[in-house]
Order: sequence, then structure tokens, then C-alpha cells
Amino acid sequence: MTYDEAVKRTWTMDEGPAQEEAEHFKTLIRYATLAPSGHNTQCWRFGVEEGAIRIQPDLTRRTPVVDPDDHHLYASLGCATENLCLAARARGLSAQAEFRPHGDGEIRVTLTPGEAEASPLFEAIASRQCTRSDYDGTPLSAEDLATLEAAGSGNGVSVVLLTEREAIKRALAFILDANTRQLENPAFRRELEAWIRFNDAEAVASGDGLSGRATGNPQAPRWLGKYLMRAMLRPKPENAKLARQVRSAAGLAVFVSSADDRAHWVEAGRCYQRFALQATALGVRNAFVNQPVEEASVRPEFARALGLAGGRPDLVVRFGRGPAMPRSLRRPVERVMQQGEA
Repeated sequence: MTYDEAVKRTWTMDEGPAQEEAEHFKTLIRYATLAPSGHNTQCWRFGVEEGAIRIQPDLTRRTPVVDPDDHHLYASLGCATENLCLAARARGLSAQAEFRPHGDGEIRVTLTPGEAEASPLFEAIASRQCTRSDYDGTPLSAEDLATLEAAGSGNGVSVVLLTEREAIKRALAFILDANTRQLENPAFRRELEAWIRFNDAEAVASGDGLSGRATGNPQAPRWLGKYLMRAMLRPKPENAKLARQVRSAAGLAVFVSSADDRAHWVEAGRCYQRFALQATALGVRNAFVNQPVEEASVRPEFARALGLAGGRPDLVVRFGRGPAMPRSLRRPVERVMQQGEA
């Protein structure tokens, strides 16, 4: 299978005729897997029971260097939860999600018959992407910003939009500082390298990770890609590229939780996913610039610079208008179902 064929298989949602409940639930899970995750690790497992779907963390897909407390992992589960709930409502089901903290935690989505509600956010699921390219620098209207802010707010989570150039400049200083610290950390570089797919064959075989197509990098055999990455991934050129991308954005969105726990991390993911889907519906691109919330040594000062009195800045996103990038891939549903339920 070629990369383009794999992209089509991933992102084309041809549901066909009415399905039995088991296949119906698999379709909902497939929509959930189109959510973003850190390094495209797809750090989730899905279980099905009568009238409900469970979403649990797949801790074998942790990224302990960049995400030592699994904050991004649980936010990724929240993104998948939001997709699943939107897809369920579009198919005539009422979806109620509850985070259960016991053990490693899980989200249980209870599904009951309801009115079909195909919203613009649901329609955007198969088009959304984290667009890792320059944007065109044009500002968004006050109406669009208000719409994005409303979409990105939730239960115990708010979104702070930075659109003034001076505010973006201040935030950029923290982004670049944290990016430098990460790139100077050999463990971070090794972890990142493990999730890069240096050519189409690697990406198609794994169905996960950061493909060269989606990141705008040329294809190479793995041995050569690793050599080039180790030689060229340096703070100075990477910071120059990152600064250019942030300056090309219409603004930055910072998602802030009122409490620092897994339930709020999941909710932050749900809020971000609504924001991203709403942005997609408006023709607005977005991409993560999470460095200042990933680096524990930078995060408190970043929060103070934002004027946050308590709470945790969870996610940082740049947004603006620009061209699409090639799509990333996902593993098939059978590979993310709990054993015995595929």
C-alpha cells in the first residue's frame, strides 16, 4: 500500500448501510482515532460493553521524557473522547462521557438513543489536522475569535487567546527557551527520533508516529534520516524556523485548567479538540507549540507571564490561515481495541 492509499483509507469515512451495534461502535471508535496525540503515538485503547465505550490509556505508548507525568497522554484521550461524542450524536445517540480515576483512569462514554445532530464540528473531524507549516499572518475577525474561544472553553478549563503582537512576542520567548532546553537534552532527542517515520514505507507499516510527509521533511532511509537528524536538529536553526512559524500565526491559544489532575487534563484535551474542529470549520489551521508547558522548569514562569493566578497552562497552540499539509496516518481500529474485543 502506498502512503497516499493509506491516507485515503485513514481519512475517508464511508460508513455504508445501517450497522449492527458492534460495527456501529467500531465506526465511532474509528472517528475517535482521528484525534491528535503527542508525537502521533495514538496512546489509547478502546473497550466495548453494552451501551458504552471505554477509552483507556495505552501506557506502552508513553513519552516519558517530553511528558513525564502523562499530562499530554490524558489530554490525547480527551481529544479522542470529543471526537467519539460528536460522532455518536451525529448518528442519533446521546453521549455522556465520565472520567473514572481508579487505576490508570478511563473515560466511559455512555450511549443511549437520541436525536441525530450532525454539527459543523463533526463534519470537520475528517478534515482536521495539525498543520506544521507557516501561516499567512492575517488576523482573524473578532467574531471568529469569539467563536473559537467559546469552543475551547469547558468544565474547569478556559482558553486564553493571545493576538496582540507584543503578547505573542512575550510568549515566543518562553517557547524558544523551552525548545532550546529540549533540543539540548539527549534523552529528548532519542525519544523524538523513535517516533519519527523517515520514509513512506516506515509510516505505512506502523500507521503512527511523525511522518516526513506530515512534517515537511524529505524522505530518507532510516539510517540516513537518523544521521541527518542528529547532525542538523540544532537549537539555532530550529528556533529560527519555530519563531518564523509563530510570527506567521494570527495568534496563540493557551488552554488553562483550574486544577492539575488527570480529569482536568482529559477536559483540556476535549476543549482543545473542539477548538481545533471549530477552527477547521472556519478554514483556520492550528499546530501545537507546547514546549513551555512541557518543560517543568519553564512552565511556572510562563504561567506568571500570562497572569495566571493558580491553575496549569496545559496546551499551547498557534493558529492562523494557511495551506494544508499532507495528512498523517492512523492504526486500524482492530489494533486499538482491547484484546478479545476487536
